[in-house]
Amino acid sequence: MFRLLSYLWSNFKEYFILILLLLISFITLSLNNKAELQNVRAVSFGSFAAVSSIFSDIINTSSLRNENEKLRFKNAELMLEVSKLRQYGIQNQELKGLVGLKDTANQPLIPAAIISKSLNQFQGSFTLNVGNEKGVKIGMPVLNDAGLIGIVYLVSDSYSIVRTLKNVDLKITVKDERSRVDGVMKWNGSEFAIVNVPKTYDFKEGDRIITSDLSSILPAAIPVGIVKGLKNLETGIFNEIVIQSFVNFDKTENVFVLGIVQSKEKEYLELNFYNRR
Repeated sequence: MFRLLSYLWSNFKEYFILILLLLISFITLSLNNKAELQNVRAVSFGSFAAVSSIFSDIINTSSLRNENEKLRFKNAELMLEVSKLRQYGIQNQELKGLVGLKDTANQPLIPAAIISKSLNQFQGSFTLNVGNEKGVKIGMPVLNDAGLIGIVYLVSDSYSIVRTLKNVDLKITVKDERSRVDGVMKWNGSEFAIVNVPKTYDFKEGDRIITSDLSSILPAAIPVGIVKGLKNLETGIFNEIVIQSFVNFDKTENVFVLGIVQSKEKEYLELNFYNRR
């Protein structure tokens, strides 16, 4: 023990003496009440506090930066999880509606998923993951729990292309559910409209529009939309009835193909016959 103390004293005595003198100085400063020493003491302790504050801020800033980085990372993970849960919730609601539709329908329904969409201004179409192998044929209607989406236009073994209602080449015969008045509805590039409607025909805003039993390519009473408004009320002899579709074409992902192809006997007399290419 003595040797250790002797070794430390012989090698570090300058540091011991410095620490001792500093302690004596601080004790002397704290015990002396003279005004000059009090000023020195205030400046010393103030300088020490300022330096400590700077180092503390640097350390805290670095710590906060690391903590913020971790929090941002965690927020990003949570955002992705919430987004995924929202998508699951939306899909769940859509699938519930489709299940309800299938349970209440008395006609064959073929479930399908939309694998691609082409929704330009004039030629809207969907590609489905079902085809001939599932019994899908050209001319079959496509719908979901909200209403009519379109008609199957082309079919391969495993896939099919649907010409949606948002297609200027597709016209369908529809009926006002309340007044039972028929008309031809089409997409004009910006909205759905029943065209060339005599002013004497009874259409009112809010009326439900369904497919007509006059149609040769669609079965009757499939929901289409509601009357949003009337145009050309003051000029001409015909009105144009603006329709709001029940279907949100941008958000639709799962559909049913109605396994019915209407008789072709009236095809060339049909007002809404579409050109198959």
